Amino acid sequence: MKKTTFIQPDPQTWLDTFHFEIPIKIRYCETDMLGHVNNVSYFMYFEQGRIEYFENLGLTEDLFSDKTVSVVADLECQYLAQLYLKDPLKLHVRVSEIGRSSMDVQYAIVVDGALKAAGRGTIVLIDTATGKSTPIPDSAREKIAAFEGWV
Repeated sequence: MKKTTFIQPDPQTWLDTFHFEIPIKIRYCETDMLGHVNNVSYFMYFEQGRIEYFENLGLTEDLFSDKTVSVVADLECQYLAQLYLKDPLKLHVRVSEIGRSSMDVQYAIVVDGALKAAGRGTIVLIDTATGKSTPIPDSAREKIAAFEGWV
Protein backbone atom coordinates (compact mmCIF):
# COMPACT_ATOMS: atom_id res chain seq x y z
CA MET A 1 0.00 0.00 0.00
CA LYS A 2 1.50 3.34 -1.04
CA LYS A 3 0.98 6.08 1.49
CA THR A 4 0.58 9.76 0.65
CA THR A 5 3.68 11.56 1.83
CA PHE A 6 4.05 14.85 3.66
CA ILE A 7 7.47 15.33 2.01
CA GLN A 8 6.22 17.86 -0.53
CA PRO A 9 6.81 18.99 -3.19
CA ASP A 10 10.15 17.11 -3.24
CA PRO A 11 12.68 16.08 -0.55
CA GLN A 12 15.11 18.99 -1.01
CA THR A 13 12.43 21.69 -1.12
CA TRP A 14 10.83 20.13 1.97
CA LEU A 15 14.20 20.03 3.79
CA ASP A 16 14.74 23.70 2.99
CA THR A 17 11.68 24.59 5.11
CA PHE A 18 13.43 23.52 8.36
CA HIS A 19 15.12 26.17 10.52
CA PHE A 20 16.20 24.00 13.46
CA GLU A 21 18.60 21.08 13.60
CA ILE A 22 20.60 19.15 16.16
CA PRO A 23 23.30 16.51 15.85
CA ILE A 24 22.42 13.05 17.15
CA LYS A 25 25.13 10.62 18.22
CA ILE A 26 23.99 7.09 17.50
CA ARG A 27 24.72 4.79 20.43
CA TYR A 28 25.75 1.17 19.99
CA CYS A 29 22.69 -0.01 21.94
CA GLU A 30 20.44 1.61 19.28
CA THR A 31 21.69 -0.75 16.57
CA ASP A 32 20.73 -4.31 15.70
CA MET A 33 22.85 -7.38 14.89
CA LEU A 34 23.38 -6.16 11.33
CA GLY A 35 24.69 -2.78 12.49
CA HIS A 36 21.56 -0.86 11.42
CA VAL A 37 19.87 1.63 13.69
CA ASN A 38 16.83 -0.14 15.11
CA ASN A 39 13.48 1.23 13.92
CA VAL A 40 12.34 2.26 17.42
CA SER A 41 15.41 4.48 17.87
CA TYR A 42 14.10 6.93 15.27
CA PHE A 43 11.21 7.76 17.60
CA MET A 44 13.63 8.50 20.45
CA TYR A 45 15.49 10.87 18.12
CA PHE A 46 12.21 12.59 17.24
CA GLU A 47 11.41 13.09 20.93
CA GLN A 48 14.88 14.48 21.67
CA GLY A 49 14.62 16.90 18.76
CA ARG A 50 11.10 18.00 19.66
CA ILE A 51 12.09 18.79 23.26
CA GLU A 52 15.22 20.67 22.15
CA TYR A 53 13.13 22.62 19.61
CA PHE A 54 10.69 23.69 22.33
CA GLU A 55 13.57 24.54 24.71
CA ASN A 56 15.31 26.56 21.98
CA LEU A 57 12.15 28.65 21.55
CA GLY A 58 11.66 29.06 25.32
CA LEU A 59 8.38 27.13 25.27
CA THR A 60 8.90 24.74 28.16
CA GLU A 61 6.82 26.88 30.56
CA ASP A 62 4.01 27.22 28.00
CA LEU A 63 3.89 23.53 27.08
CA PHE A 64 5.15 21.72 30.20
CA SER A 65 3.99 22.98 33.58
CA ASP A 66 2.11 21.76 36.63
CA LYS A 67 -1.12 22.78 34.81
CA THR A 68 -0.45 21.55 31.26
CA VAL A 69 1.52 18.86 29.50
CA SER A 70 2.15 18.10 25.84
CA VAL A 71 1.35 14.56 24.74
CA VAL A 72 1.95 12.73 21.50
CA ALA A 73 -1.38 11.95 19.82
CA ASP A 74 0.14 10.22 16.80
CA LEU A 75 3.60 9.67 15.39
CA GLU A 76 4.88 8.14 12.18
CA CYS A 77 8.18 7.53 10.46
CA GLN A 78 8.98 6.91 6.83
CA TYR A 79 12.23 4.96 6.59
CA LEU A 80 13.95 5.99 3.37
CA ALA A 81 17.46 4.53 3.79
CA GLN A 82 19.39 2.64 6.44
CA LEU A 83 21.29 4.34 9.27
CA TYR A 84 24.48 2.92 10.78
CA LEU A 85 26.39 3.41 14.04
CA LYS A 86 29.03 5.84 12.71
CA ASP A 87 26.67 7.95 10.57
CA PRO A 88 26.93 11.70 11.30
CA LEU A 89 23.20 12.15 11.87
CA LYS A 90 21.48 15.54 11.85
CA LEU A 91 17.88 15.81 12.99
CA HIS A 92 15.79 18.67 11.63
CA VAL A 93 12.58 19.68 13.42
CA ARG A 94 9.79 22.09 12.56
CA VAL A 95 6.21 22.85 13.48
CA SER A 96 4.25 22.75 10.24
CA GLU A 97 0.79 23.64 11.55
CA ILE A 98 -0.93 24.77 14.76
CA GLY A 99 -4.54 24.08 15.66
CA ARG A 100 -6.55 25.13 18.73
CA SER A 101 -4.87 22.71 21.14
CA SER A 102 -2.58 20.72 18.85
CA MET A 103 0.35 21.14 16.53
CA ASP A 104 1.84 19.08 13.75
CA VAL A 105 5.59 18.55 14.13
CA GLN A 106 7.77 17.25 11.31
CA TYR A 107 11.19 15.61 11.49
CA ALA A 108 13.93 14.94 8.95
CA ILE A 109 16.88 12.65 9.60
CA VAL A 110 19.78 13.60 7.35
CA VAL A 111 23.26 12.10 6.88
CA ASP A 112 25.78 13.99 4.75
CA GLY A 113 22.98 15.99 3.11
CA ALA A 114 20.90 12.91 2.21
CA LEU A 115 17.42 12.44 3.66
CA LYS A 116 17.38 9.04 5.40
CA ALA A 117 14.05 9.19 7.25
CA ALA A 118 11.13 11.55 7.68
CA GLY A 119 8.57 11.75 10.43
CA ARG A 120 5.55 13.68 11.56
CA GLY A 121 3.33 13.68 14.57
CA THR A 122 0.57 15.54 16.34
CA ILE A 123 1.24 16.98 19.78
CA VAL A 124 -1.76 17.93 21.95
CA LEU A 125 -1.68 20.27 24.95
CA ILE A 126 -3.56 18.67 27.86
CA ASP A 127 -4.91 20.28 31.04
CA THR A 128 -3.51 18.09 33.84
CA ALA A 129 -6.51 18.73 36.12
CA THR A 130 -9.16 17.64 33.62
CA GLY A 131 -7.19 15.39 31.29
CA LYS A 132 -8.75 17.22 28.34
CA SER A 133 -7.18 19.26 25.57
CA THR A 134 -6.61 22.94 26.28
CA PRO A 135 -5.77 25.84 23.93
CA ILE A 136 -2.14 26.47 23.06
CA PRO A 137 -1.19 29.85 24.61
CA ASP A 138 -0.95 32.81 22.25
CA SER A 139 2.61 33.43 23.44
CA ALA A 140 3.65 29.96 22.21
CA ARG A 141 1.85 30.48 18.91
CA GLU A 142 3.63 33.80 18.40
CA LYS A 143 7.08 32.35 19.16
CA ILE A 144 6.58 29.42 16.79
CA ALA A 145 5.13 31.61 14.03
CA ALA A 146 8.04 34.06 14.29
CA PHE A 147 10.65 31.28 14.31
CA GLU A 148 9.06 29.40 11.39
CA GLY A 149 8.68 32.61 9.38
CA TRP A 150 4.89 32.57 9.19
CA VAL A 151 4.61 36.26 10.10
